[in-house]
Amino acid sequence: METAGAALSARGAAGWPRIVLHADMDAFYAAVEQLDRPELRGKALLIGGTGPRGVVSTASYEARPFGVGSAMPMVLARRRCPHAIVLPPRFERYHAVSKVVMDTLGAFSPLVEPLSLDEAFVDMTGCEALFGDPRAMGESVRRAVFEATRLTVSVGVSATKYVAKVASDARKPDGLTVVGPDEVPGFLHSLPIDRLWGVGVRTRARLEARGLATIGDVAGVPLDDLERWFGKLGAHLHALAHGRDGRAVTPERDAKSIGSEHTLDTDIAGEAAIRPWLLRATDTVAHRLRAEGLAARGVRVKLRTADFRLHTRQALLGVPTHATRPLVEAAQALLREFDLRAPVRLVGVAAFDLHECGDTGDVHQFDLFDAPREAHDERLDRTLDVVHERFGEGALTRARHLDRGARPGP
Repeated sequence: METAGAALSARGAAGWPRIVLHADMDAFYAAVEQLDRPELRGKALLIGGTGPRGVVSTASYEARPFGVGSAMPMVLARRRCPHAIVLPPRFERYHAVSKVVMDTLGAFSPLVEPLSLDEAFVDMTGCEALFGDPRAMGESVRRAVFEATRLTVSVGVSATKYVAKVASDARKPDGLTVVGPDEVPGFLHSLPIDRLWGVGVRTRARLEARGLATIGDVAGVPLDDLERWFGKLGAHLHALAHGRDGRAVTPERDAKSIGSEHTLDTDIAGEAAIRPWLLRATDTVAHRLRAEGLAARGVRVKLRTADFRLHTRQALLGVPTHATRPLVEAAQALLREFDLRAPVRLVGVAAFDLHECGDTGDVHQFDLFDAPREAHDERLDRTLDVVHERFGEGALTRARHLDRGARPGP
């Protein structure tokens, strides 16, 4: 693993009101694929949907010089980088590696706030006696994550969440940037205004129309003027431009929901066409629940129609479960509550009201008369889990998921 260049001198934690670290895995999905398949290392790689509506989830660093990146339509990315290898995402594998990353961060501090599978804040305040000054903390985290996963992570360390997150992006990949409290203006003010949280395309245009191009330009505008121009957003931009961000690192210990959804290559309509996608999504959700040791008390079905309107239905279950059959039955019952005549472009299922299995009673307690069927179902669930973990989702499909119409591909 490369040694990160020393961007800014770290002078210990004296004068730091807090020590906040932001860890951001480098091209995470692509890096996992290159780790698992050595023949992909050093090659341009795009992870995402391969259909006409697919988007790029992650581009490897070998592909990025060609102007491709996440959230870009895959059609455009392939046009810009025609030699790139395109792979569909393997979310089960990414979840597994993410858990290792988060567990590694949790060994440094109990205050870990995941933002996604590949990034998290860590509050390291008061940890100097264990890990040294802020720079030593960052180096220790980078080293520990690499040793645990053989993947690189970029780290930013500062006194606020905002500055730490911006800092983690300063020297990607495999970088470390430490920004002390008195170094914030020098670090932020030369950056473009779209590095301020909350500045999108429209707000950027409004700022540029007033001659503001950098964060330093925004910092030089009186608060009253920014509030008059932008209302509450003006106060937010003024605070960030001066490096002020009072938000605490808030651990999210319990997942609020686990979901799976598919954006379709072509619009479909009718229960027979939608059902296979619904069943596949439900199967994936059930597998993830079992992998996380969770049981769900609620199921939610989501359909996005061709006019981009979102429609949802949800229901509570009699008892919490992570078994596929009751989740499928609940999802199918909800599907019948939709008007399925309108063309659909996205089908999704989510499990909510989640509990650790030990907190919900024995989720394997079967009804006396249903016990043989339930026991068989559980054995089937576990067998499919093993197959999916080894060969990927879609490697083996339940017979009842084969419906009239085309079966979803892997």
